[in-house]
Formats: sequence, structure tokens, C-alpha cells
Amino acid sequence: MDVLNTLYPWIKVVHLVAVISWMAGLLYLPRLYVYHVETKSIHLNAEETIIKWEYLLLKRIMNPAMVVTWIFGIILALTPNIIDWSEIWIWVKLISVILMSGFHGFLIKQHKLLERGIFQYSGKQYRFLNEIPTALMIIIIIMVIVRPF
Repeated sequence: MDVLNTLYPWIKVVHLVAVISWMAGLLYLPRLYVYHVETKSIHLNAEETIIKWEYLLLKRIMNPAMVVTWIFGIILALTPNIIDWSEIWIWVKLISVILMSGFHGFLIKQHKLLERGIFQYSGKQYRFLNEIPTALMIIIIIMVIVRPF
């Protein structure tokens, strides 16, 4: 386990790069869904292009970034003397990351539905849903930096 302490700064770097990449996708994909829903009736080629963008964002950026975030986050959590599991902040952060992962799964489901032409939400509703990862991100950052509990 000494190796984890030695590599800790580098593990944190990889974790943060993955988090930033994942967040970029979580913030952008619902916006693509807005465009998808709102351009459906305008132009078929535009819809096909947006479907491709959604797919590529999920498969090439978001999914790998989420996996790397989780792997390196777990490694960070296993690093000795880094986390006091009796403190509440880490549990609030963990719950928030689980909710973020659930939102990611929700976005995957929405992509599959939109790809088949099933529109469950309006552009306005997707705009509202776009605030969920922002709120969770703020909670996570406060828990990690301020550790209020």
C-alpha cells in the first residue's frame, strides 16, 4: 500500500482529468438532446447528425471517462490515511457520485429512445434535466474541498 501513497498525486491527476471529461459530456449531452428534439421536424439529415454526435460523445468520451473516474476514485479511496470513513462528507460525496452515474445511465437510455424516434421529454424538459449534473458537481466539490461535515 506504500505504492499508493507514493503515486497518490498522479492517481489524483488521472482521476481529475477523467472527472472533467465525464462532466463535459454530462453537461453537453442533454443539450444535444434539446437540439435533437427541437430539430426533428425541421430536417432529417440534422437529426441523423445529432444522433451520431450523441453516440460518439457517449462511446468515446463519457463512458470511458466515467469508468476511469470510478477506477481511480476507488484507488484514491483505498490509499491509506487519505479518507476518514467516519466523516459524513465522504458519504455525501459517494452518494452524489452514485447519483451522477445513475444520471449517466438515464442519458444512455434517452439516447436509445431518441435514436428510435421516441421522444419522452421536450426541449424545455431536457434543459431542466441539464441542471442535475451541475447541482451534483457543486455538492461533490463542496464535500471534497470544504468538508463541511
